[in-house]
Amino acid sequence: FCRVDPYGFERPEDFDYASYEAFFSRYLVVLTRRAIKWSKLLKGKNSIQKSLKVKRYIRKGIPNEHRALVWMIVSGAQTNMEQNPGYYHRLLEGEKNAKLLEAIKTDMNRTFPDNVKFRKTADPCLQHALYNVLVAYGHHNKAVGYCQGMNFIAGYLILITKNEEESFWLLDALIGRILPDYYSPAMLGLKTDQEVLGELVKMKVPAVAELMERHGVMWTLVVSRWFICLFIDILPVETVLRIWDCLFYEGSKIIFRVALTLIKQNQAFILEAMNFPDLCDKFKQITKGTLVTECHSFMQKIFTDPGSLPMATINKLRETCREKLLSQG
Repeated sequence: FCRVDPYGFERPEDFDYASYEAFFSRYLVVLTRRAIKWSKLLKGKNSIQKSLKVKRYIRKGIPNEHRALVWMIVSGAQTNMEQNPGYYHRLLEGEKNAKLLEAIKTDMNRTFPDNVKFRKTADPCLQHALYNVLVAYGHHNKAVGYCQGMNFIAGYLILITKNEEESFWLLDALIGRILPDYYSPAMLGLKTDQEVLGELVKMKVPAVAELMERHGVMWTLVVSRWFICLFIDILPVETVLRIWDCLFYEGSKIIFRVALTLIKQNQAFILEAMNFPDLCDKFKQITKGTLVTECHSFMQKIFTDPGSLPMATINKLRETCREKLLSQG
């Protein structure tokens, strides 16, 4: 058995190889079928028009060999990169903010200690690329600078694109456009979206919302890492990548779909919680097991399980939750 997965992550001691093998042999068939369809769709071109067909294809997963390209195109990162030639390198050559560099350096060794490609001994060591992308981004978006969580996201982007400049533009797409205000110093967008999730759970899984309230568990305690790290280190790599496929194309409401599905699918289990620590522990448990390993069926569930989730509803909830947070401020 391979102790290291295809992305360089070491598998934990208690990794269930048997059920993973069973899943992956089935999933490989799916991937092969999808790869052929994608190759036909792309026909060697570097462009895709948004369409229902493309949306359907993306929901069924982008094969790894096309993933970086498709993310670049559908997120708008490709266009931005082409319209700003040399910009990334100019950022790296320009004047630097010493405090920012220090903050980024501090987090380097904490980023994926379980990934062999990010070790100092690796050749090439991806820490170098990660450092560059974060430094460039911090100088490009001074309002955000650098904040914890960004290192994990940039790290994943580098693993997939194997390209610093593309990772930079994808990070810009996520932080600048796709996720509303998650990484600004006040993290207002992030706090808002955690409250929005709470409201959605009230609507869709009321028993869980009631239990949370009864035990005085704040949503931010159990889901903040889901939002900050976009499920990195929470869900298996393959599953995270499938979620990101949709995130780049459909935007931030995908995060709510995933969160609601995890909660809804595990409702009975969560409701067994007797107290505060118990409840927090249950939320750790629900991100493990076959539901999330079987990424293909899990992704089908996120589009059916939570039911309809119009952007208008989310925007309205965001407005009221943001106002509430600001008035508490």
